Amino acid sequence: MQLQISFHGLAHSDALQQAIREKATRLEHFYERISRCRVVVELAGAHKRQGKQYSVRIDLKLPGGEIAVNKEHNEDVHVAVRDAFDAARRKLEDHVRVQRGDVKRHAST
Repeated sequence: MQLQISFHGLAHSDALQQAIREKATRLEHFYERISRCRVVVELAGAHKRQGKQYSVRIDLKLPGGEIAVNKEHNEDVHVAVRDAFDAARRKLEDHVRVQRGDVKRHAST
């Protein structure tokens, strides 16, 4: 799997990059046919009441489709990353169920 990690509006963090690599590897262990994983971690801005707002976007390229996830969290970038990867895993599980035929696809109208 090709992994691309980008940081926007915040300093590069080796610890955060390593955590992202580990979470991406876990996704790949769950579904080995992921061809690309792009992760963008962004400091979305500061809000007077809530403090810093972090945004994490994950784009997964799979055979027959793509999965995209956006998650935001106040104050803690690690929580935003965790939540984004949890959401990506759930979407990936759904994708696998559909591929196996466990879930009926809705007919296009």
